Amino acid sequence: MAKKPKQKPQGLPTQKQILEFIESSDQPAGKREIARAFGLKGNDKIALKRLLKDMADEGLIDSSPGRAFHKMGGVPRVTVLRVVSTEDGEVWATPENWHAETPAPKIRVIEKGRRSALAVNDRILSRTEERGQGHVAHVMKKLARSAEMLMGVVRKEGSRHFLAPIDKKVRTTFLLTDLGEAEVGDLVLAEPTKSGGRQNTAKVDAVLGDPFAPKSFSMIAIHKHGIRDKFPESVLREAEKVAKLDLGDFREDLRDVPIVAIDPEDARDHDDAIWAAHDDAKDNPGGYKAIVAIADVSYYVRPNSELDKEALKRGNSVYFPDQVVPMLPEELSAGICSLKEGADRAAMVAHIRFDSGGNMKDFRFTRAKVRIAANIAYEDAQAAIDGEEGRVDPEIVKHSLKPLWDCWKVMFEARNAREPLDLDLPERRVQLDEKGRIMSVAPRERLDAHRLVEDFMIAANVAAAKALEKKKAPVMYRIHEVPDREKLVTLKDYLKTFDIDFALGQVIQPKTFNRILERLGPDHDNRIEITEQILRSQMQARYGPEPLGHFGLALGSYAHFTSPIRRYADLIVHRSLVSKYDLGPGGLEKGQADDLGKIGEIISGLERRAMEAERETVDRYVAAYLADQVGQLVKARITGVQPFGFFATVDGLGGDGLVLAKTLGREYFRYDEKRQSLIGEDSGDEYRGGQRLELKLVEADPVSGALRFELPEGSYGGDSQDRRTGSREGGGGRRDGQERRTGARKRHRDGGGRRGKSSKAGPKGRGR
Repeated sequence: MAKKPKQKPQGLPTQKQILEFIESSDQPAGKREIARAFGLKGNDKIALKRLLKDMADEGLIDSSPGRAFHKMGGVPRVTVLRVVSTEDGEVWATPENWHAETPAPKIRVIEKGRRSALAVNDRILSRTEERGQGHVAHVMKKLARSAEMLMGVVRKEGSRHFLAPIDKKVRTTFLLTDLGEAEVGDLVLAEPTKSGGRQNTAKVDAVLGDPFAPKSFSMIAIHKHGIRDKFPESVLREAEKVAKLDLGDFREDLRDVPIVAIDPEDARDHDDAIWAAHDDAKDNPGGYKAIVAIADVSYYVRPNSELDKEALKRGNSVYFPDQVVPMLPEELSAGICSLKEGADRAAMVAHIRFDSGGNMKDFRFTRAKVRIAANIAYEDAQAAIDGEEGRVDPEIVKHSLKPLWDCWKVMFEARNAREPLDLDLPERRVQLDEKGRIMSVAPRERLDAHRLVEDFMIAANVAAAKALEKKKAPVMYRIHEVPDREKLVTLKDYLKTFDIDFALGQVIQPKTFNRILERLGPDHDNRIEITEQILRSQMQARYGPEPLGHFGLALGSYAHFTSPIRRYADLIVHRSLVSKYDLGPGGLEKGQADDLGKIGEIISGLERRAMEAERETVDRYVAAYLADQVGQLVKARITGVQPFGFFATVDGLGGDGLVLAKTLGREYFRYDEKRQSLIGEDSGDEYRGGQRLELKLVEADPVSGALRFELPEGSYGGDSQDRRTGSREGGGGRRDGQERRTGARKRHRDGGGRRGKSSKAGPKGRGR
């Protein structure tokens, strides 16, 4: 347990008191633990968040994985260490992640028992404590060996074999001292080995096969990110058992209601379905009533069961172009929980009434039996509404789709009045043939059918949050906070380069950003990159028990309720509804209710991991698609500029590729941070975000997903006709904080990560 302060202060603690608490705590001290220790509630908790950010900015504290804090330059109380020495019977380790300017400390590891079971390179989760002038670590858990493995492709240079990394951000290659059964071109897992020289060495541990075989690109992401893709036998046995549960007699019977599920054409699971009709009630003239039926996962996955424990470890399903790694075994995710046409299913149902203006009038929640009238692809639903015959049964169109569209039209009016953030950036879709080969990579078309389903899901999510608030029940909110000032200052400087004014003193609302895009108009040359910059200025959405609202959707109360097959957060919300509305078995237990903050942090991290893995895999498919075009000119757009060069994406495909500054010509190119551009000091030629140009594709590596471009031969780009070449070579140049010079001999340093994408959650683009 964390030690409480000797005397609880009145209101917000001082920086000194926070530091004393962090240093004395014998467990990770995050915002939640600090707030609890000092008895903070309501606005004081919000003020604490700002104070902790200020302390981090001032260099007083730093954060560890899991959002715990520790003294800047100090060792976290609970952290991951890597063993560096086991000499003379003593084990020494260093923190795996060390961000302070001082060298990483060597920490003596204390193990239970007389003989050490640890070896060099082992990774351990440890509890540390200060002792004398240094630290000691007590082993809590030895981490899985797979976390130490390197993944790459075997390459041969001369007589030696090397491991080429699969991560395009990694520039290190490893000399393979033991190939095992691997051959050149194989995708392998390798274990780093100790070497007396400067060369990094490794030995092959397992051969994964052909990196270009079907599912290999997603397999690379699965191994790289440590995604759990195999269910333990105990979990599979439990899934088979619970799938046989009777639906129960306590449910409302809605099997005669023509509810439909509208999903992507290639959907692997169907966890939501909808229905609407005119409301005949006298108190709601011109209004509508709707049903949003969601798979009743909480009935099958009970708290603390084997299924529940495994689902929390996964956090969410991960969707790749060639496969899905589900949160729940297929017996449930694609079987008994999936809302399939003509099958009786258990559902959690939100009954919602909308007034004639599309505003939510009231709602209630029940458990029900449903029989889905039809599973319809988005494209087919849209075609049917547009008058195309033969795609959907006419009876379904008449009794299900047309009433849904009528209801959505008034909902859409209410949505527009609310003015949520409207950043409609394209999503890439990779189409594969039956053998897993790439047929096309193209932006996914955005239809009214997508918007309709999304708006019904958002309404159900709002209703779930408000229903739980009404009962003063625990809520796992989907939180999207107002952009912080630092991000807004960066955006202001960026917009100024386009002569767009952005006042920092105004009250920032979603419509603030919408107005910027409206002023640009749909055909502005830089609309896409300005939209992307606005997106980067937003905070990252997360899960937590604090009612902090959803800025992007312009909503005060918002929780995820509509996808419990693929998101653990939704399962928590279902359980809380079951408990507070007395809807039968499978409710939220007190232990989980007390741990919502911790659970929120875990599943938020797992969601970010899934998004990164999905994005990287699509990048690999894009690189594979372009591999046959190496040496050709492609139309591209600059998406980001750094001192070492600029990133560009092929029009219509995505996937960032790099153009190194040293390949731009013989002059210096100065980096202008405010303009986010590279400017030639002699010619004045400029490369900036949004610029469209033709580039020569010189590398497309499907294994890493990396693309590399150069300017066409004989071209240095830009608009200058009277180009002068610089006579200076090498480094040097001024550094004034805003502009940095980069020259032909400057080394390439890739210090940035990949940028985030739209706040839409999951591949269905629903329930942000």
